Amino acid sequence: MKYAIVGAGAIGGYLGTKLALAGEQVTFIARNKNLAAINANGFGLQLPDGSTQHSSAVRAVQDPAEAGPQDVVLLTTKAHQVAELLPGLRALFGPETVVVTMINGVPWWYFQRLGGPFDGCTLSSVDPDGRLAAGIEVERIIGSIVYPAAELVEPGLVKVIEGNRFSLGELDGQRTPRIESLSKSLMAAGFKAPVSRDIRSELWVKLWGNLSFNPISALTHATLEDICRFPLSRELAARMMKEAQAVGEKLGVEFKISLDQRIAGAEGVGAHKTSMLQDVEHGRGLELQALVGSVVELAKITETPTPTIDAIYAAAALLTKVLADRGGRLEVQPA
Repeated sequence: MKYAIVGAGAIGGYLGTKLALAGEQVTFIARNKNLAAINANGFGLQLPDGSTQHSSAVRAVQDPAEAGPQDVVLLTTKAHQVAELLPGLRALFGPETVVVTMINGVPWWYFQRLGGPFDGCTLSSVDPDGRLAAGIEVERIIGSIVYPAAELVEPGLVKVIEGNRFSLGELDGQRTPRIESLSKSLMAAGFKAPVSRDIRSELWVKLWGNLSFNPISALTHATLEDICRFPLSRELAARMMKEAQAVGEKLGVEFKISLDQRIAGAEGVGAHKTSMLQDVEHGRGLELQALVGSVVELAKITETPTPTIDAIYAAAALLTKVLADRGGRLEVQPA
């Protein structure tokens, strides 16, 4: 199949390299140093067992029109970057092109094909002007939950920390021929790619941790291990998660693991910096709306009180504004 990877970062590089090694035709939509590095040297992986893999068969373009229509488009950018890329993405779409959203947080399509009393609601926190809903037809979309942890160590080179699972799900829960084909393609490349009948409930299990650990880490510069082992921050995360669970359950979400299990899973990752903390340290935009602002909005839609989430969201939003206004970054350095 022809794959376009929109976003040549850690997850995009991991996926694209493995897919190319499995014989798929892979094109990265990339810019600047990544664009030059991929076209000069291909893409490489440093795997958890110490081995390396490399593909020189991939290519990169800045203008999606150079790639043309694809079978599958994998969106592996930050959530807030999708809207600015949208005009060019249309060039990747053919009549049967599938768009797989591999982004963190609550996606713009959350209420599309949901059924029930909330079907068709919109989320201004992640799609404020409705451009995403209008620009990417709902019929194209397949949801995905990204589990691996990886880091782009330099242009064209990804260090895979752990994991190889990418769950997939049609928005209406159907097991369609196209999702079966996509799952088989990813499995042939060495990934676990189970097809979920309830992708939103699985989304919430990951979001459950992200909405708490990410902003807490951004505000405190603590790792996952630090947050989970310090009693006060562990309790803070637990309060946020309890509030979020109440929101999710009003939306029909089934939490298949306990809150304590979710926290233990985060603690088990160890001294890992969350993506939001890494963005603070590098002066990049934060995925605050997709990870936290969206939950605040969902709480209002479901009329659920979330005082702890609201407070942390306010503090993290101010941090985001200060960093953006001053063009700065924050990192704890040895004294």
